[in-house]
Parts: sequence; structure tokens; C-alpha cells
Amino acid sequence: MKLTSVFLCTSLVWVCSGKPEFPEEEKNPRFWNDMAQKTLQKALSLQEHNKNIAKNIILFLGDGMGIPTVTAARILKGQMNGHSGEETELEMDKFPYVALSKTYNTNAQVPDSAGTATAYLCGVKANEGTVGVNAAAVRSQCNTTQGNEVSSILKWAKDAGKSVGIVTTTRINHATPSAAYAHCVDRDWYSDGEMPQDAIEGGCKDIARQLFENIPNIDVIMGGGRKYMYPKNTSDVEYPNERKHSGTRRDGRSLIEEWKNRTSSMNGHYVWNRRQLLSLDPNRVNYLLGLFEPGDMPYELERNKDTDPSLTEMVEIAIKILRRNPRGFYLLVEGGRIDHGHHEGKAKQALHEAVEMDKAIGRAGLLTSEEDTQTVVTADHSHVFTFGGYTHRGNPIFGLAPMMSDIDQKPFTSILYGNGPGYKLVNGGRENVSTTDYNHNDYLAQSAVPLRMETHGGEDVAIFSKGPMAHLLHGVKEQNYIPHVMAYAACIGKNKQHCISGSSGAPSVAFTVFSLTALLTLSVVLC
Repeated sequence: MKLTSVFLCTSLVWVCSGKPEFPEEEKNPRFWNDMAQKTLQKALSLQEHNKNIAKNIILFLGDGMGIPTVTAARILKGQMNGHSGEETELEMDKFPYVALSKTYNTNAQVPDSAGTATAYLCGVKANEGTVGVNAAAVRSQCNTTQGNEVSSILKWAKDAGKSVGIVTTTRINHATPSAAYAHCVDRDWYSDGEMPQDAIEGGCKDIARQLFENIPNIDVIMGGGRKYMYPKNTSDVEYPNERKHSGTRRDGRSLIEEWKNRTSSMNGHYVWNRRQLLSLDPNRVNYLLGLFEPGDMPYELERNKDTDPSLTEMVEIAIKILRRNPRGFYLLVEGGRIDHGHHEGKAKQALHEAVEMDKAIGRAGLLTSEEDTQTVVTADHSHVFTFGGYTHRGNPIFGLAPMMSDIDQKPFTSILYGNGPGYKLVNGGRENVSTTDYNHNDYLAQSAVPLRMETHGGEDVAIFSKGPMAHLLHGVKEQNYIPHVMAYAACIGKNKQHCISGSSGAPSVAFTVFSLTALLTLSVVLC
């Protein structure tokens, strides 16, 4: 009752004071007009497109980072820095080109992370639950794998002589990263310990095994997922007394030891904690395998800064290793636990994950040049996450709306979910959130429909892009269009004719022939 009274008084003071919380300069129309004119001039400068060949290509994938999540993360970022938040710019906001991506799977209106990963990595839409295979492959049916495999842009880049890397905050064999290297009809076949016997007998390989066998020389691999690399019941190096973290493999193989043996003579380094990672000299590392947790890495808000690196730290080291290749690199970066936070109804965890990924985007920008590096930021799908309630400027993003429900006369948080674990009844009615700690890291935002896990959303997601050929990502596009643009920009994969015709900034063959002919003619005349 006391909390409710404080809430009501605060709301009434704000409404009656007539003093909205915004900078004084915003009262002057000149402030907005000048800002618009500067934006206009910047937009006009984009008429000259960057048509260079992309030496490097980076894809940042915010798993579950729908447009409401982007907006809320922007506000959170600003509020973390002492501002009201709405006027803050995310790093991705600064990218000059924005498009929308249609995320549906071939058999799903509301998609999952596996079928979508196949689209934006392999250029082909696929069924939900499958990675690196086309839509003729049926989930969990091993015998539909062979002949339906599709390759990814990571492989196209590797085949072109570029260095390649994967960085994720989930298991390295989770849905998003696995589509870069695996061909599997079930995203949950992390190791052979999770596979049915008939699939093993049918010749299907688990995803962890495919990580090391399909493209054996991936230059940088960082994330979680240690337990899927070790024989069943092998104790984990970090949690030796916790059985849930023990190895899961039934084939008796230690994939990490096999990798270490194969790369030991090639400056290969395996690390499992932050201290080991940060002690490396990137100039002396050719191959890096960093597995920092048995499963997924912890949320940023819960990260042990002694043992687990941040996404930003992993991205920085990955780029410093990969950029040594004179032919350039391809890097896939996943902010994977944005999705997990939303599924659990923990909006605070999800949004802090998004802010951390944005920080990593900024660090990547400092380590590369927009002249020769195409960077794309997008999401695989959205969530049924929203925020509203007529909140005033600067309202804490995790705070209450400045009004009561006119139905049950109870307050509500601005952030809500369409479904999920936050549904709760108290004495037959909606819980009074003013009696809870709605600022807690693990607070479950209220939802309309009770579910153990909140679901994905089906709406389009944003694509932010900058660098060579970034202007090709515009309008509303199918999700599988993304890797085709990235490959076109980097002159890898199938679509390379423009690279020798001169239209992308590469030296023209016709021009070269003409120059040689002119030079020979001049030589004859002079002689």
C-alpha cells in the first residue's frame, strides 16, 4: 500500500507540474531544424555509394533483437550514461543504410533461430529446426540430410583465401553459429549424446563434430559449449564437481584435444577463461579456440569478470587475429543471449545483452575501416516484447507506467510480454507489481498468456549496414538476401563477374588491355 501511494504521488506531481523532463534547448524550433538540416546534408552525401570491394565482412547477429528491443536498448544505453535515453544513439543507429528483413521459415510463419540462420548465412530459406540444409530436409529425419546440404558465406570466404571466425555468447554449436559450418536436420543434436541411435546409425554427424570436420581450419572460434566436446562423464575443468557440466559424447572422442594436436605446430591456442584469452598476443596466434563455459556463456549482468570475457573483448581479439590476413576476413558475431533473456521473461537481462552487443559493434568499427569493411547488423527474429503505457520522457525503461489500469486499478510496468512466464494471478487477479522488485535483474515482466517460455515474434526485423555495397541492403527483403549482398561486396562465392568488369572499384580488365595496347603502340612509335 505504501509503495502504491508513493507511485501515485509521483505520477500526480509529474502530471500536474507541467514540467516535462527534457533539455531546455529543445523548446527552440531552431534546435530541431538545425538537427534536421545536418541529417539532410549527411543523407545527400550518400548519393555517392561506396562501391569498393569489401576486403572484410562482419555480420553482427542479435538473436531475438526485434525493433522494440533495439529501441528499448537505445533508451537503456542512454540511461546507463545518465541521460533520459530516448535521444541516445546506438552504434547501429549510426549506420547509413537500414532495411527490413522478412524472417519466416519455409514451414513457419513465426520462425526459429535455425531456419533463419540458414537463410542469412547460406542464402537459402529452410525449415524451422534445421541448419545448413535446404527445405527438402525434414527436421529430425536423418535420411533427408544427404543431397540437401547448402554451404555458408563463412565457407565461401574460406575458399576465397580469407580468414574466418565465429564469436558467440551461446554454445558454439547453438543454432546461429552452427549454420555457418554444419549440415544438420536437428538443431538440438549438439553432440552424439543428444542424438537418437537411428540417426547415428544412419550416418548423421552431431554438430560439435561437424565444427571441426566440415571446415577444419576455422581461424577463430569463441563461445561456450565445452561439454559437447568431451567424452560422457568427463569432469569439466571449471566445474569439476557439477555433473550437469560433464562431457556428453558417447563416441569417446575429445574434440578439443584433437584440435589442439592438429594445430599445435601452427600457432594454435586453446583457452577456457578470460585471463588466458587476454594474455595472448594476437600477432602470434594463427588459430584460436576459446570455450569459456560448458554450455552457454552467462548473461552480461552475471558475468564473472575473472573467468568469462565480454562479447566486446572476444570481438576485439578475433579481429586482431583475423585482420593479419592480407586477403581479409569474414567474422560472424552473435549476441545470442538477448534471445534467452526474452524467452525467460527477463527483459533486463535481454536489454543489457543488446547494449553489450552494441558496444562490440563500436569496438569493431574502431578496429576496421568503412572503406574496405562491410558491416551488417541484424536479427534472426523478434519476440513478443513491447513497452508502452504513455511513459514520460526519461522514464526508467524498467519502471512503471505513469498511470493505473482503468480495469483493475493496479499499476503496471512499461515493459510487457504477449506471453511467457511472467503471467501470475494473486487472489484471482493480476499481481500488483508495486509490491514487487521490478528492477531486479531476473524480474519476470508481466505477460498476457501463461507459458513456461515466451515465444518469438513474427514481424520483420531491421538490417543496418555500412561499408562497401551497403546500399544494396535497402527496402524490404527476404532474409536469405543478406549473404548474397555480403558475398557480392567481397567478391566471394558465385556472383563475382562484377569484380573483373570494374563496376565495383576493381581494376577493369578492358582498361588493363587498353593500357597495355597503348603502351605497346607508343613503344613502336618511339623506337
